[in-house]
Amino acid sequence: MPNIKSAEKRVRTSEKRRVRNQSVKSSLRTAVKKVKAAAEAKAPAAVETYQAATSALDKAAAKGVIHPNKAARLKSRLAKRVAAAQQ
Repeated sequence: MPNIKSAEKRVRTSEKRRVRNQSVKSSLRTAVKKVKAAAEAKAPAAVETYQAATSALDKAAAKGVIHPNKAARLKSRLAKRVAAAQQ
């Protein structure tokens, strides 16, 4: 444990952020898996799950949990899968 007051606060805040980021990333992975599974099964709900995943990715990028380019890349790849499943 650090001796300096500001370093102690930094430890506390970084732990809070780590837990929050971990939670957001976990839910992102789940959302992406749902889209992939729906596209694989050619389910009609694939578009709805894609929209939910897109929203989650955008929010995570806005909060700084993931890089905006990563969010864009994932959205693009998911869109390709959903479009291919629709045909």
